[in-house]
Amino acid sequence: PMYFLLFHLSFLDLCYSSVTVPNMLQNILTGKKTISLPGCITQMSFILLMGCTEAFMLSAMAYDRYVAVCTPLHYVRIMEKRLCGQLVGGTWLISALFSFVNTVPVLFLHFCGTNKINGLSCELPSLLALSCMGTMVSQMVFLISFLLLAFLSFSITLVSYIYIICYILKIQSTAGRLKAFSTC
Repeated sequence: PMYFLLFHLSFLDLCYSSVTVPNMLQNILTGKKTISLPGCITQMSFILLMGCTEAFMLSAMAYDRYVAVCTPLHYVRIMEKRLCGQLVGGTWLISALFSFVNTVPVLFLHFCGTNKINGLSCELPSLLALSCMGTMVSQMVFLISFLLLAFLSFSITLVSYIYIICYILKIQSTAGRLKAFSTC
């Protein structure tokens, strides 16, 4: 199960790099440092997707470590393929929803001037700054959804590691503690 999650984290990191690097290389090689508006919105949407997925994938991995350390004899039974698939699928589903909720309001904004954005990568705050109309709704949607998902992801990770630390501190032998800490 740990390697299944590591595979998906590696795949996610590959996807994350693939969102910005090809456009950045093209811009560096051609000397232009702009992104089209549709390209910027697409890139922003994928950055939101990958960033959120990574946060929740790390939370799923923290849960995996919790099960491995605190219930080692039941690890294989608890972390079966089905649960691992649900954890990975859930991270992508939550992240797709986060990306969708933050991308849709941007599609209804009007932008002043050219449809070219200066820069090598495109994030939501820099895109909102280019809008001719009010962006309060987009900013509030982003702020609320970001805070909610960041709190949820951080809480899962924090609680998992608090349980792990409490469990390890109950181990009597120093060798047993070191072995348990090394799995984390």
